[in-house]
Amino acid sequence: MTGSQDHPVATTEARLRAFEREAAGLRARLHRYASRMVGSVIDGEDIVQEALAKGFVAIRNGDMPNKTEPWLFRIAHNSALDFLRKRSRSRAHESDVELDSIADADPGLDARIAAEASLAELMQLPPTQRCTVVLKDVLGHSLEEIGEILETTETAIKGALQRGRENLRKLAAAPRAAARPTLNQQDMRRLGDYVAAFNARDFDALRGLLADDVKLELVNRLRAEGKEYVGNYFGRYADETHWHFMTAIVEGRPAVLVTSPNRRDGPPRYFILIDWENGRIAGIRDFLFADYVMDGIEYVPQPSAVDPQ
Repeated sequence: MTGSQDHPVATTEARLRAFEREAAGLRARLHRYASRMVGSVIDGEDIVQEALAKGFVAIRNGDMPNKTEPWLFRIAHNSALDFLRKRSRSRAHESDVELDSIADADPGLDARIAAEASLAELMQLPPTQRCTVVLKDVLGHSLEEIGEILETTETAIKGALQRGRENLRKLAAAPRAAARPTLNQQDMRRLGDYVAAFNARDFDALRGLLADDVKLELVNRLRAEGKEYVGNYFGRYADETHWHFMTAIVEGRPAVLVTSPNRRDGPPRYFILIDWENGRIAGIRDFLFADYVMDGIEYVPQPSAVDPQ
C-alpha cells in the first residue's frame, strides 16, 4: 500500500539530521558551559560528546524536543553533575533559601568577572551557583531559559545567581596562586622526542612508535584504531606547513601545543594529547577540529630541544 505519509524511519532520520545541524552550531557554547561546570576543557569535551550521544539516542527513540537548545543544555548539565558525582568531589554545602529579589547593581561587571574567571575559580563555587553564573553571565541566557534548562523556579535561580556572583567577586579579588606544574623526566624526554620528530617532519620515526592497537581521535571529526590506519594521520601534517609543535602541560597532563610557524611564541591554536604504554604511542587525541576548547584552557609551556631550521 502506498500513500503520502512519511515513513517512520525516514522521519526519524530527517529529525536526526536536523538535530545534528543544530547541535553543531551549539557545540562551542555547550563546551564552554560543560568545561566550566567540571573545571576542565578536556573533561568538558567528554561531557559534550556524552550529551550529544544521549540526544541522538533520545531522538531515535522518538523524543523530539520543541526547543533543541535548552533540551541539549539540560542533558549536558545533568551529564556534568553525573561526572562530578563519579569523580567523588566534595560537595560544598549551600543554602537553598529563595530570594524574592536580586541585587544587580553592576551586571556588566559581573559578566566580565565571570568571563575572566579561571576554571579553578569557578570550581570553587557550589554546582548550583556555578551553573547559574555560567549560563547567565558567561553564555547570556535569560532567567527564563535557565529555568527551562535546570527545570527550577526563577526565584531559586536568582538566589543561586546572587550567591554565586558574590562568591566569584571575592575569588576575583584574592591573589592568585602561581604554581607551575612540571613533568617528570621520563615524560619530558618522551614528549620532547615526539615534538622534535614532528617539527623535523620525521613521520616515519613517529609511525615506528605506534602501538599495534593505537587509537586516534580527531575530536569533532573521527575516531580510528590500528597502527596502519593511524599511521596515515601523519600524512595530513606532512602535507601542511602552517603548524609548529611545542611541549606543554595542559591541566596537569603532558601535551603538545600547536602554534603558527611564523609566531612560535604566539598563542596556541589547539593542542594534542599523547598517551603512552610500554614505550609505544597508545593514543592520540587531536583537537585540530575542536579549537573551541582553547576558551578557558590553562597550560604551561615546557622547554624542549632546539627546533631544526
